[in-house]
Amino acid sequence: MTNVRRQLFRALGASALLATGWQLTPAARAAKAYAVTRTDAEWKARLTPQQYQVLRQAGTERPYSSPLNHEKRAGTFACAGCELPLFSSRTKFESGTGWPSFWKPLPDAVEKRSDRSWGMVRDETLCARCGGHLGHVFDDGPKPTGLRYCMNGLALAFTPGDAPAV
Repeated sequence: MTNVRRQLFRALGASALLATGWQLTPAARAAKAYAVTRTDAEWKARLTPQQYQVLRQAGTERPYSSPLNHEKRAGTFACAGCELPLFSSRTKFESGTGWPSFWKPLPDAVEKRSDRSWGMVRDETLCARCGGHLGHVFDDGPKPTGLRYCMNGLALAFTPGDAPAV
């Protein structure tokens, strides 16, 4: 009887996870054609293992581990995978979350996708050019947008200089 009960609970649990859209891996997500595409081997050769884990496998770096948290200079934050400019330093703010945060991306730089991993619903932020996972966007940011683009520092590359207008 215990075996039958265990199997029933496993089946119910799996059904509940599937119903909420929970996915085991990013590969289970629907694929989209992006302007910059590379094979898995090419991405691995181009990125550090940590960047690959974040950008290509939707990983998350440890909070407070990115040097970009402390970056205060004027400049541009670009995708570490394809170098598309994503955020102006003019929109960076200290969110206290442990990840670089911005209240607005540059035009046509990012796209949002519903992320139902880990049993919760969030808005994932992706690079519009290569589809790299950057982080998530939340609606608890500062004015004027009220948004907080919470980005993995490993997914970004910073170039100092004139900050793009927003």
